[in-house]
Amino acid sequence: MRFRPCIDIHNGKVKQIVGGSLRDQGDSAKANFTSEKGADFYAGLYKKDGIKGGHIILLNHKDSEYYEETRRQALLALRTYPGGMQIGGGVTADNAAGYLEAGASHVIVTSFVFRHGTFYRKNLDRLLSEVGREHIVLDLSCRRRDGDYYVVTDRWQRFTDMKLTEETMEELSGYCDEFLIHGVDAEGKRSGMEEELVHMLGNWKGIPVTYAGGIGSLADLERFASLSGGNVDITIGSALDLFGGEIPYETVKKLLN
Repeated sequence: MRFRPCIDIHNGKVKQIVGGSLRDQGDSAKANFTSEKGADFYAGLYKKDGIKGGHIILLNHKDSEYYEETRRQALLALRTYPGGMQIGGGVTADNAAGYLEAGASHVIVTSFVFRHGTFYRKNLDRLLSEVGREHIVLDLSCRRRDGDYYVVTDRWQRFTDMKLTEETMEELSGYCDEFLIHGVDAEGKRSGMEEELVHMLGNWKGIPVTYAGGIGSLADLERFASLSGGNVDITIGSALDLFGGEIPYETVKKLLN
């Protein structure tokens, strides 16, 4: 169990948002925190502390008026910490290699392989041939529907037809080096994790998994360790004091790295 830091960028600013509130229309999202510091500041901090494997996420659609500034911030972060962070948000087979050349250790993909809510294996095959399995993280972030967890795409706004199960993870693990999984309905709320989901991920014995969503206190962190059996890495966003929360970054760093 390791701490995986994050840099989420929306409308050209480092933010922590309530995950389910993100909308492409109007480039809107309910923000818990908006930083006055650039993405390179956070990347520099993680580099100084030797914390690898975190993720940079571009939260704007490529047609947004803010997209280029969001992307510029992301590239600044990659250049600040080359080889230290992953990047996601609008990644395709056409631009993935460019992000690796810019300094990303991995590219994170969802929408490119889930078109209009349907899994397109041929797109994943294209990505695999472009950058190799060792540079791919599949984002299987999910929301609950009818008692089960389903992968969501298009910045978490669209349900796919893929149910998240250990069998699904086994099938997809041959295409990627890691999974990143947000419990979207808990994301940004600091009101506790998706416990059933965390327990399921903890039972997974395959490639590394990072979970994000709902951690609000050190007690939640202890609960997460127990539910996951220590087998799942953790991202803490808006609850961290770096982003206006109450959990000390220094404490998390010492506990988990």
